[in-house]
Amino acid sequence: MQNITIVYITIAAFTALLLALFQYLYKSKLKSNLKYLLTALRVISIFGILLLIINPKFESYIYFDEKPTLVLAVDNSESVSYLKQADNAKQMVNALLDNSDLNDRFNIETYSFGKSLSSLDSLNFNERQSNLALALKQFGEVYANQIAPIVVVSDGNQTYGSDYSYVSKSIKQPVYPVILGDSTVYSDLSIKQLNVNRYVYLKNKFPVEVIANYSGTESITTELKIWSGNSVVYRKQLQLNASKTSEIISTALLANSVGVKTYRVELVPLESEKNKINNSKNFGVEVIDQKTNIALVYDRMHPDLGALKKAIESNEQRSVELIKPKDYLTQVNDFQLAILYQPNNTFNLVLKEIQTQKINTFIISGETTNWNILNESQDYFKQKITNQTENYQPSLNRNYGTFIVENLDFNSFPPLKSEFGTLQISVPFETLLYKSVNGITTEDALLATFEADGTKHAILNGEDIWKWRAQSFLNTNSFNNFDEFINKLVQYLSSNKKRKRINIDYKSFYNGIDDVIISAQYFNKNFEFDNSASLSIILKNKNDESIREVPLLLNNGNYTVDLSGINSGLYDFTIKHNSESVATSGSFQILEYNVEQQFLNADITKLKALAYNSDGEAYFTNQSQLLIEHLLKDKRYATIQKSTKNIVPLIDWKYLLGIIVLSLFAEWFIRKYNGLI
Repeated sequence: MQNITIVYITIAAFTALLLALFQYLYKSKLKSNLKYLLTALRVISIFGILLLIINPKFESYIYFDEKPTLVLAVDNSESVSYLKQADNAKQMVNALLDNSDLNDRFNIETYSFGKSLSSLDSLNFNERQSNLALALKQFGEVYANQIAPIVVVSDGNQTYGSDYSYVSKSIKQPVYPVILGDSTVYSDLSIKQLNVNRYVYLKNKFPVEVIANYSGTESITTELKIWSGNSVVYRKQLQLNASKTSEIISTALLANSVGVKTYRVELVPLESEKNKINNSKNFGVEVIDQKTNIALVYDRMHPDLGALKKAIESNEQRSVELIKPKDYLTQVNDFQLAILYQPNNTFNLVLKEIQTQKINTFIISGETTNWNILNESQDYFKQKITNQTENYQPSLNRNYGTFIVENLDFNSFPPLKSEFGTLQISVPFETLLYKSVNGITTEDALLATFEADGTKHAILNGEDIWKWRAQSFLNTNSFNNFDEFINKLVQYLSSNKKRKRINIDYKSFYNGIDDVIISAQYFNKNFEFDNSASLSIILKNKNDESIREVPLLLNNGNYTVDLSGINSGLYDFTIKHNSESVATSGSFQILEYNVEQQFLNADITKLKALAYNSDGEAYFTNQSQLLIEHLLKDKRYATIQKSTKNIVPLIDWKYLLGIIVLSLFAEWFIRKYNGLI
């Protein structure tokens, strides 16, 4: 309490006393001792009211002890059970959790991790991938301002994400790896990496690159074979030893029929080899008979051109040719789609030819677009010409139903420069992206698609789309999401298939470690997206003829089903409406591959590097007591005494109001009872 407040309280006390004495003692006709009681009551009432006006504040301190946190993270991936370390992992966890001294010293928080991090409920070691780097990164964010050493119980075999031994440098907490496995080195052959394109073209040869690894001390001879069904299509003798531990094998195979073709790469195992699963690996290619050729017609150089070409050609089924308007007229029949970038006066004949031959188009406008020519060349849309530009950010229309669109976090994308004014489309159309200004979404289309006269068209009313591709990379460390978005738009525009009431999005084949997610959209009879439909997928395994039915769930505007974890093989599926006779079908193949079964030993080197880089220490599972003693004796993990300061104003003290009311009532009652009122 401040000194000035004490002065005010003293003045208030004297004031209350003087007023009460003046009323009941100075020239008072009241002779009995009752006047002293009334004076005291009046002093209490006036002093209480003055205290409420002054409202002094009182400070109080609450002291408490804060124990450091001990983070316990357990590897729940299949490699732990495959290396026969599941029991050791559980015993280590129980040893830490059941130690009373450790519980007295730390607040123990438990997690399990595979591809993602989750709270530890139970350990079943069935995660198909492991990402220790992601778990460490999240621990670094959550416990950045705490004392929280991290105990990681793992074999160190990471199958997904960045190198965790370097991630440890960015977190402030010491990490104590508990190694699930031993340091024994076995002779082992393995296929370290396999590089092959996903799509190939009929009658063309496609490259295959295999990296074969050997761990051991003896010189060995083995053979690498590539199988197609029951036939060997390639073989090569390999000689490896302690100094030559790997070899890169490159070859080219012929694609002689259309469809999904599967192959198996195999290293003939050694007689003494312990793990033979990592000696073989399946891969697949999709053979297509033609490539979609796309003309990117331009008259002005711009970074958008390179971004569009890169995005579209990320799909090997498509090729993009940058071409001037006059050259396009002589090659118009060579392309299945024309992308017109900022049409101007030089596009006059191109626009007429497109109108005559009914060619699908994707028009991208911008600062140098000649809207007079565009407006006059067709009757589908008209742009109000203001000769002024404005920057517009994209806002995704979640009810867009022409094709399935994943959310690219469009809100984080930079604005595009566009003509100021309304774009009026006179034919039925769907808006994919709305224009947004200062966070307010307008009804004007930034990107829209429509169909007219048997042709398909899209218009993007803005330039600088290259910035979107760059921002997508900053958001996800990959161009894939943006490239897939552009390719879905291009796929729609370059196809003349009729629209269906159920659209589906899936891949023709999945590797064994891929997430198998199938998405669908359902439309009513007016082709309006229906978010209340009941859809299910009937999945048939062609290998064993087993059938299962799974419902689809609405997620971010799409109906999706996650089939990850199903067995490898060929599958036919049908997605149907449960109360209407509307359905669509497809098929896919899952290649057999379990990445968690490719390891023979724990990765002791990386786990020790993780401990060293974070000022921790590595232990084996039979050293649980040493780990506990180290954690208990380390002075970095001391209990900290903290205090909480509470400032309570007197006006919040309800009893004071009760005292004032009680004293006023008592004074009134006494005076009334004695006839003084």
